[in-house]
Amino acid sequence: MVSKARGRLQVVATPIGNLGDLSPRARQALEEADLIAAEDTRHTLGMLQAIGLARPLVSLHSHNEPQRVPEVLDRLAAGDVVALVSDAGTPLLSDPGYELVSAAAGAGFEVRVIPGPSAITAALAIAGLPTSRFCFEGFLPARSRERRARLADLARETRTLVFFEAPHRVVETLTDMVLEFGGDRLAVVAREMTKAHETLYRSSLADLIQQAASDTNFQRGEITLVVHGAPDAVSSVDTQLLRRAVELLSRELSPGRAAAIAAQLTGATRSEAYALVMREPRDEPPDG
Repeated sequence: MVSKARGRLQVVATPIGNLGDLSPRARQALEEADLIAAEDTRHTLGMLQAIGLARPLVSLHSHNEPQRVPEVLDRLAAGDVVALVSDAGTPLLSDPGYELVSAAAGAGFEVRVIPGPSAITAALAIAGLPTSRFCFEGFLPARSRERRARLADLARETRTLVFFEAPHRVVETLTDMVLEFGGDRLAVVAREMTKAHETLYRSSLADLIQQAASDTNFQRGEITLVVHGAPDAVSSVDTQLLRRAVELLSRELSPGRAAAIAAQLTGATRSEAYALVMREPRDEPPDG
């Protein structure tokens, strides 16, 4: 009797809106899968029915992934081919799947990607903002205080910034961006990409808030937000003051706390201050 070959995990990108964007290779991967691990089985079932497929499904989302991973690994060990999909776009990008992919790779199973749609690259491609260097920040914190703290850390980031945002929070987020980035920073709100009501709003952050007030559709649907990076400029931070603050604070506080306070005192970013903190010599424990 010939034993069954070891299984394979396939990370499959699915459409972010228009089903016509499902590639022939992705369709074949779904058709040949012994099991599909889906973020929302109801959503994936609807997609499968629309393309005329019927495959076994199991849920794998942010609330059950740690418990689901051993079960999927058992299926891979039995020789099954498992397809991992999210509700839309490429799995793991602000979607579940990291723990499964990491565990499968660590266990020696073959992991393949079936590339395809992603709201991140789709928005960058049509935003008209620099794309040679960019960073993806996912969803910002829901609360304004934490959101503004995150944005303050990004205020001097020169790369183009990409965010996901819930439609009911997009105006609050734009308002906080104006406070931390300035109202003149160029940005694009990409709404319902690839769908029938796809809309792009291109303007300054301040003007986008005004557009939101006059357009009833602005706060509807799936939203990707692209923001121009900060202009290159010579830092106005007093480096001597920063170094002195770091030197004194790191003697009494943990590295993270010392960096946070030094950044507040000098206007430096937390990452700048933290880098200096980690260069400071730490007191060695006495021998014995």
